[in-house]
Amino acid sequence: MYQFSYAEVLDENPVERRRSEREAVERSIQLLRIAEQAGLRSRETVEALSFLRQLWMFFLQELAQDSNELPKELRAKLISIGLWLLREAEDIRNEKSANFVGLIEISTMISEGLQ
Repeated sequence: MYQFSYAEVLDENPVERRRSEREAVERSIQLLRIAEQAGLRSRETVEALSFLRQLWMFFLQELAQDSNELPKELRAKLISIGLWLLREAEDIRNEKSANFVGLIEISTMISEGLQ
């Protein structure tokens, strides 16, 4: 499983930070694809949803900081997207949804935006 310390990411320069964030989002996408194939009640789904949740909780925390240098409007949009991803992941975890495709598509757009 891909492990990273966000403190390490924050210590990097902006280009390296974006690369690290993109790699983490891409890892999330990989895990979601594996989970989709394995099914809702699989260990792979638990792992993918856990990783996605940890990643987005970190992103949301960073986006909420006044010291975040992104424009306020962009931060608000990213927070909204992150909250949607977390709600959708929770619905999958509770077997109310199987929308891996939605999580993958949105995560792919975020990854492409980090390039």
